[in-house]
Amino acid sequence: MSYGPPPPGNPGGYGPPSGGYGAPGGTPPDNGLTWAIVAIFCCWPFAIPAIVNATKVNDLWNRGDQGGAMEAQAQAKKWTKIAFILGSIAYVLSIGFYIAIIAVAATSTPTYY
Repeated sequence: MSYGPPPPGNPGGYGPPSGGYGAPGGTPPDNGLTWAIVAIFCCWPFAIPAIVNATKVNDLWNRGDQGGAMEAQAQAKKWTKIAFILGSIAYVLSIGFYIAIIAVAATSTPTYY
């Protein structure tokens, strides 16, 4: 146990020491959680890592890990873009497939015996 006044910059001796520890100043970067959740409707297997990384951003920022928060933000954006791109491609291909099936069915002639 130490006696005497608390160190400077740490009033009362409680809480994190002042020296760069704790939450950084400013606002955290945009985590992109809303777009990651919307991406579930496009391609859910790729939206799950986007959501996981998006939920890490604020926690890492509040812990003082700015680099980790920025990396999690970049990963969330990457997986969200992948989900939107692959989901859009899958929707376009499925619509084209159904149009092709309808066209084949419409042009085929029924056979009567």
